[in-house]
Amino acid sequence: MNPTATDAKLATSPELVVVVGATGTGKSELSLNLAEALAQQGTPAEIINADAMQLYRGMDIGTAKLPPDERREIPHHLLDVLDPLDDASVAQYQVDARRVIRQVQARGHVPILVGGSGLYVSSVIHDFQFPARDPAVRAKLEAELDAQGIGILFRRLQALDADAALSIGASNGRRIVRALEVIEITGEPFGAGLPEEKKLWTPARIFGVAAPRDELVPRLNARVQHMWNVGLLDEVRALRPRGLGVTAARAIGYAQAIEQLDGALTEAEAIENTAALTRRYARRQVGWFKRYDQCHWLQYDDPERATRALSIVMGENGTHGNA
Repeated sequence: MNPTATDAKLATSPELVVVVGATGTGKSELSLNLAEALAQQGTPAEIINADAMQLYRGMDIGTAKLPPDERREIPHHLLDVLDPLDDASVAQYQVDARRVIRQVQARGHVPILVGGSGLYVSSVIHDFQFPARDPAVRAKLEAELDAQGIGILFRRLQALDADAALSIGASNGRRIVRALEVIEITGEPFGAGLPEEKKLWTPARIFGVAAPRDELVPRLNARVQHMWNVGLLDEVRALRPRGLGVTAARAIGYAQAIEQLDGALTEAEAIENTAALTRRYARRQVGWFKRYDQCHWLQYDDPERATRALSIVMGENGTHGNA
């Protein structure tokens, strides 16, 4: 197919729909309701996961992965595609997610990208090329991380690129190493290599699900307690004999469950540490997605949020709401 024909075909394909927001705001429910509403309009939809931890097989409870019997027979993609020993790659995810989006569009269906992993979402929806890698530089930084601890590397990143440090946070060693790697290779701030939020890769309707902080915090605390109540420790026990890679082992909830199983934390301490990290992560998610100036914000408890989203997707309302 020649480029002109390809462009014409893509121009008539269903637009990408994106659902983002902090953990615990009901993104999955909105995506399911919107997919069903679109199907009633004669346009089937398919859901594409954009939660980094939900890529992993067997990591279900701690990631709040929607069980198959709750997916309402709507096709879901990029769930359970990695072994826990694998390290997730944003660059590979970008390739995989964009491929699936085009496949869904080629079927005449609406692709709905759903998740709260900010960099993963941005890598797909925004015009972005990943900076080069240098295995030797990365190996050196990873050795420093192991020998000196995450705090020293994070303070170095703060000094070199305060914006990147704020975005990444102090607990994500893998991304701190990646940021320092890019800075050392390019001599430029890592922020210069972050996705450009003003230029979209493909036409898209972006929806953010918002919740007031004083209402979100109790939901997050209850969610963490529920993880322990329904068997997170058993899930981790089952995963450990097969092995957990660096990324999986450091995931919020899983790291604390491992420490509890090892006797380093009591159950109460593991739950509280997980809740505190979850609250901190939610704050970073809110900050990340608020930079999306093309985002239509919907309140998490609005019973009409799916209807409002549908009207925008169908082109009946092009205005932007505010969180």
